[in-house]
Amino acid sequence: MPTSRPLKVAFAGTPLFAQKALEAIVKAGFAVPCVLTQPDRPAGRGLKLTPSSVKEWALSAGIPVFQPLGLKLDGRYAEQAHVAQQQLNDCAPDVLVVAAYGLILPQWVLDLPPLGCLNIHASLLPRWRGAAPIQRAIEADDAQTGITIMQMNAGLDTGDMIAVKAFNIELQDTAATLHDKLAALGADLIVQTLDATPARQGHSSPRLRWPAVSQPDEGVTYAEKLSKAEAQLDLTRSAQSLARQIRAFNPAPGASILFAGTTNPIKIWQAYALTDVKTQFKPGEIMAASPEGIDVATGQGVLRLLMLQRASGKRLPAAEFLQGGLLDRQ
Repeated sequence: MPTSRPLKVAFAGTPLFAQKALEAIVKAGFAVPCVLTQPDRPAGRGLKLTPSSVKEWALSAGIPVFQPLGLKLDGRYAEQAHVAQQQLNDCAPDVLVVAAYGLILPQWVLDLPPLGCLNIHASLLPRWRGAAPIQRAIEADDAQTGITIMQMNAGLDTGDMIAVKAFNIELQDTAATLHDKLAALGADLIVQTLDATPARQGHSSPRLRWPAVSQPDEGVTYAEKLSKAEAQLDLTRSAQSLARQIRAFNPAPGASILFAGTTNPIKIWQAYALTDVKTQFKPGEIMAASPEGIDVATGQGVLRLLMLQRASGKRLPAAEFLQGGLLDRQ
C-alpha cells in the first residue's frame, strides 16, 4: 500500500520551462511546501524589476517563495544562504526538484532532502550538459533531443539518470518551439518519476531512492551559454549551418547580418539554405531580392532570408521588408 502522507516536493526553478514543471507537480496532487527562484530582474524597455515565471505562478498558488542571491554558506551571500538553509529545513521536503534554476546547488542543499535532488534536464545526457542544451542541439543538427531526469550530484549535469524520453527535432523547430515541447515533456516525466517514488510504493525506508543508471563516459558534450558575440552570422560558413544557427538563436539572442555599406545589423528570424545553387558571388553579397526572399551568398550554398527586422523595427516577411527599402544605409 502506498504511504498516506503526501510526498513533500520543494521546487527550485526560474523561467517558463521550470514553471510548467511546477504547475504539473502541484496539479498532480503533490505537496509543495516552498519554492526557490532567482531574484526579480530588470526587464523590458523600462527595466522594471520583474518576477520570474516560477515566482508569479507559485505566489498565485499560495506557495512560499524564497529568492536568495546565493546558496554558498561561506560565499558572497552567506547571510542569505543561511536564511535559505533555515527556510528549507523548516519546509522539510522529501525531495527537491530542480529545473533551470540558475544557481549551482552546494552540497548542503543536495544532502538536505531524504530523497535528494532531481533535475529536469533538456537534453539526452551526457550530450549537452550545461546551460544551453536546446539551442546547441539545433545548432549541431542533432536528429533527436529529449528530457533526462537526473539524481543530482556535485558535478555539472553528471548525476545518475532515472528517466529519459527522446523525440525527433523537426526541420522547422526553433529554440522557441523546441523549448515548449521539452517543457511539456519535462513536466510529464517529472510527475511520472515522482509517482514512482519507492516510498510511495510501499517500501519501508523513506530514503530509498529511484533506480538509476550512471551516464556513459562516451558522448559527453557541453552546451555553452549563448553570447551576444555569437549573434552576428559568419557568412563564410555554409548556408545549412547558418540556417540552423538562426533557428537556434530564435527567440534569443537573435541572429543578425551586418551588410557591407550599412551601419546597423539586421536581425534574421527565419531563413533556409539553398544547397543546390552555385554562385560566383562572394560570401555576404546579395544575389537576388524578391517577395520570395532575399538570397545571400555564403561560403557554401545560398541563404534565403524570409523574416527580417531592422533595428527598433518589427519582424517582417521579406516581401514587406523590401517595401521599405532593402537595407538601412544611415
